[in-house]
Amino acid sequence: MTDSMAGTSGGGGVTSGMPRRQRIALLVFGFVVFAGVHAFANVESTRADFTRAGISETAAHIWLWELSAIAMWVALLPVIGWMVARVRPPRMALGWAALAHAVATLPISAVHVAGMIAIRLAIYAAMGERYGYGGAAERFLYEYRKDAASYLMLAAFMALAQWLLAQPEPAAASPEVLLVPDGSVTHRVPVDAIGWAAAAGNYVEIAWGERVLLHRSTLAALEADLGPGFVRIHRGRLVRRAAVRTIETERSGDFTVTLDGGAVLRGSRRYRAAL
Repeated sequence: MTDSMAGTSGGGGVTSGMPRRQRIALLVFGFVVFAGVHAFANVESTRADFTRAGISETAAHIWLWELSAIAMWVALLPVIGWMVARVRPPRMALGWAALAHAVATLPISAVHVAGMIAIRLAIYAAMGERYGYGGAAERFLYEYRKDAASYLMLAAFMALAQWLLAQPEPAAASPEVLLVPDGSVTHRVPVDAIGWAAAAGNYVEIAWGERVLLHRSTLAALEADLGPGFVRIHRGRLVRRAAVRTIETERSGDFTVTLDGGAVLRGSRRYRAAL
């Protein structure tokens, strides 16, 4: 808290959830654990099947098959995340969204199969061996059944991840009044009366009703001081969450917010999830 603040509306130990970095760490940890357990189960199942069938195959080869498949799914996660973020209600009807995801399993499976075969061919060649994968069409049909189910699981995971990361940061002590010096006058600005704030060189512009005050601070410092009631919509702009009345999103992902005072502000797609 800087010396420009006076008054608080809550204790510093009050929280409303897990910090964003911890949520990211939790999601990564959960994915790694799930992938590891899934891989181990698949490898052991394959080894048991080969033993029963009298097929001799090294554990190293079986692990290579499994890890190459996982590596390609990790590479495809951004694509699946993009699909989950954009192909869903209310952006489109539920039926059309489900159909679009079903159709998407075909090209994604094709890329997955081609990628993991390329990895295996390269590693086998480096070991002086030859990897046989059969016919391309036959292999695709065999893998597609598994890939469709894997796509659905990863899409569900990405939907959960996007929802978790969109949750606001834990509530911290929030100021009730912001003190803004202006020559010999110090304005006591109620925080819940601030509509927006924007970077202006070494200062920050603060919209208070119909007035715009200059406050000597960085936008990052002001954002930390104002607390979770304010959200960044652009690298140089904050808005008060409760003041947002409408959000209009463009195809590019950039958006426009309209505040209760009538102000219309542009936002960057990078910060869209925060709203």
